[in-house]
Amino acid sequence: MNFVNKINLILKDKNLRNRIAYLLGFLILFRLLAAIPIPGVDALKLQEFFSGNQFFGLLNVFSGGGLSRLSIIMLGVGPYITGSIIMQLMTMMSEKLKQMYHEEGEAGRRKISQYSRLLTIPLGIIQGYAFLTLLKSQGIIDSFTSFEMITNIAVIVAGSMLLVWIGELMTEYSIGNGISLIIFAGIVASLPTTISQLIFSFEISQLPTYLGFLVVAIIIVAGVVVVTEAERPIPVNYSKRVRGNKVYGGVSTYLPLRVNQAGVIPIIFALSILLFPQMIFGLLARLDNVMLAKASDFILGLLSNQWFYGIAYFVLVFLFTYFYTAITFDPESISTNLQRGGAFIPGIRPGGHTSDYIAKVLTRITLVGASFLGFIAVLPLIIQGITGITSFAIGGTALLIVVSVVLDLVKKVDAQVSVREY
Repeated sequence: MNFVNKINLILKDKNLRNRIAYLLGFLILFRLLAAIPIPGVDALKLQEFFSGNQFFGLLNVFSGGGLSRLSIIMLGVGPYITGSIIMQLMTMMSEKLKQMYHEEGEAGRRKISQYSRLLTIPLGIIQGYAFLTLLKSQGIIDSFTSFEMITNIAVIVAGSMLLVWIGELMTEYSIGNGISLIIFAGIVASLPTTISQLIFSFEISQLPTYLGFLVVAIIIVAGVVVVTEAERPIPVNYSKRVRGNKVYGGVSTYLPLRVNQAGVIPIIFALSILLFPQMIFGLLARLDNVMLAKASDFILGLLSNQWFYGIAYFVLVFLFTYFYTAITFDPESISTNLQRGGAFIPGIRPGGHTSDYIAKVLTRITLVGASFLGFIAVLPLIIQGITGITSFAIGGTALLIVVSVVLDLVKKVDAQVSVREY
């Protein structure tokens, strides 16, 4: 089906039109919420603060610009992502949670998602208090009374929970993953500002640098598409079964293992892990306790070191790729399902041997996916170190997430179109 026919089918199908309309409506609502500020903000000081702080500039990208305006959704979906990371770590360590995730199916996963939502509230309170205290110490917002501080924290935590709820509604009623689409919308909303900064700071002597960045951006897009679509097929045969006068089975197919099973999730996880300590230790560095202040300054200095930050970023993305793959893909379950269906991998005995073989293949191909994701994640930092243009460090990571989310969205639309065709 060509592109024009696909668009015509989407426009003719009422259900697809409604899903796309819901998607656009939720994204517009998200942008409206990002424009509602909390009271008592010095806009000029806020702009100066964000222009000179790369850490908060990167965090602002993922809040859709809500942080730079100190909007009611200034935390974005950050607390929920952090809560999801904690719950997935707990799932790896707790046998009870592991059984709930794998054996109880969708009901078990819903329970774990509910735990993540509940965990979002205390994490949001901690992050909100840390942000407001830090910005108050910079003179960006007026001094709060205890009641005003509690009120503002309640507002921004409620805003974060509202955003999580909107994301889940998007997943249910529109197309694609709602949380990913909110992050995508936040990045896209910041692109005009980033592009205008690059244009206004452009000098003719920097033309080779900009052309080089454009080439690297095209290579990143092509690489993300190739690695995201790449699969390692494992051949699977079904044994013949005779029932009455009919013969069932005897067909050959394959089990597709994606090179990058985790998608863009490791990037988001790694950023959350790196950004959260900077925020906490930035707050602790301003306390009166000398020991805490010195320890916080040391850690902040370490995190601001480009080499340390780049290496830590690469390692975290690499490890989270393996971690998330282990969480979401269970070779033992696949092996059991194949055995129950009378299927086998040629040359491999059913049961434990099949499980070990699938796990071995998955480990090898995930090495490629994890290395690629880690390299692409730190590549913008390398470019920034060479060129000295800080916008590139934000743009590369954002580009990686945008491309992955768009690919996932296109697949979901294609799936919906295929269903309508049949």
